[in-house]
Amino acid sequence: MDINSIKKQLELIENKRILVIGDLMIDHYIWGKVDRISQEAPVPVINVSREEYRLGGAANVVYNLRALKAEPFVVGVVGNDRYGVKLKELFAENGIENTFLIVDSSRPTTLKSRIIAQNQQVARIDFEETNDISEKISNDIFNQIELVIDKIDAVILEDYNKGLLTTNLIQKIINLSKIKNKIITVDPKFKNFFAYKNCSVFKPNYLELQKNMGVSIENETEYYQVAYQLLEKIEAEYLIITRGEKGLSIFSKNSEEINLPTYAQEVFDVSGAGDTVISTLTLCLSSDCDIKTSAIIANHAAGSVCGKVGINPARKKDILKSFKNQSKKEHFGS
Repeated sequence: MDINSIKKQLELIENKRILVIGDLMIDHYIWGKVDRISQEAPVPVINVSREEYRLGGAANVVYNLRALKAEPFVVGVVGNDRYGVKLKELFAENGIENTFLIVDSSRPTTLKSRIIAQNQQVARIDFEETNDISEKISNDIFNQIELVIDKIDAVILEDYNKGLLTTNLIQKIINLSKIKNKIITVDPKFKNFFAYKNCSVFKPNYLELQKNMGVSIENETEYYQVAYQLLEKIEAEYLIITRGEKGLSIFSKNSEEINLPTYAQEVFDVSGAGDTVISTLTLCLSSDCDIKTSAIIANHAAGSVCGKVGINPARKKDILKSFKNQSKKEHFGS
């Protein structure tokens, strides 16, 4: 793939309208330095220099879409608390529509606080509720989806197992999306893993594949066998499995598997890389890009964010830089 064709594809994804449904979070970063151990307990004392709030979870998928100049719509739940207000503020600051958010007073807005010293994560503190949302909230969410479904080009279901995507709601969303002929991509976790039947793209990681299929994969032959078993069970058009330093694989019923290497030049932090893959992939597919090219671009996007500390979106310049670096590597390696 030459750089001009990549530039053209990245122009095509601009202004695409993507609906993201999933578990919204705030990533809270506390930055500081360590120069001593506490006398109270054998733990480091962090001298805090700054703190920062970023969009996390499904909200990070939305942020990635916006960073690539798409027009994301987000449907999700926030608590009736200061972090729910903060999440809306972060959306507004980044030019993201937040009209379709539902306030649920029975649960907090999910907050993940990360304490970082000398560019290393020292601890993480989670504030969250993981029980399923109520039937009323589920109905409210689906009503919001019905309001926006005709305006969008594709749907992303981003499941962090925080209770938003219940089995019933998943099935209703997929059925509606199929009726409306919308691309549906899914980033699952462990709970409700097999509820996403008939989606366009199902994207678990290697650990999720093994845990949900109840196996411990020993070699590549077993890996392919288990992957095709999952593809048959989930009945997706495409199955994409991310494998960290081994890159990712694409499986479909009508063609042989495709394996792509990782394109990360340096790895400081893999947080949010999966969000980057699903957002970039969905954008490319929604602009009529084929699955292999879409996955290659998404893989480069993910590689670019792994070189940054904390959760960051991939931007057009990051993706192009990754392609250029890979081209140089292949040229001098030949």
